[in-house]
Amino acid sequence: MGEELPKTSAEKEVAILAGGCFWCLEAVYDQVSGVDSVESGYIGGTVDHPTYEAVCGGQTEHAEAVRITFNPTAISYKELLEIFFVIHDPTTLNRQGNDRGTQYRSAIFHCTPAQHHTAETLIKTLSDDKLYDAPIVTQVVPATRWYEAESYHQEYFARNPLQGYCQVVVGPKVAKFRKRFAARLKS
Repeated sequence: MGEELPKTSAEKEVAILAGGCFWCLEAVYDQVSGVDSVESGYIGGTVDHPTYEAVCGGQTEHAEAVRITFNPTAISYKELLEIFFVIHDPTTLNRQGNDRGTQYRSAIFHCTPAQHHTAETLIKTLSDDKLYDAPIVTQVVPATRWYEAESYHQEYFARNPLQGYCQVVVGPKVAKFRKRFAARLKS
């Protein structure tokens, strides 16, 4: 069942990010200090109760995404976005590596006006600093109804580290995160 927009409080906030396959994002954010939970799912589409097969087939307009519940006193929303812009390519439209289609788009689904402002400001800074060779195409859009992905997608990398896609695609992204953001790792 789809869920309405999340509630936020001083102790808990929610970030929803799409940057290719949700297995990659979940595997990274599971290791971030200040993150309480990460859930893989679907957002931004037109069909109620989408399935993985329908989303991957491009029939629903949903993005594969992660919903991150975090403690904003331990890690800021901006810091989560800084990690996001390192672990995926925000310059490729509807694609990450060999994964192609709108379900693999780069998108930030903001839950509050403050998140919207933070995302737009960071993208402008990254663009002005010419961090990438191509323009950033990451969408910044309001969060819509969230649908949790099927249970076999949750904690996929943790349960399947030797699976081919995990070794070739997910593992290197996790290693890149661990090297670049060692100070942000959970102890």
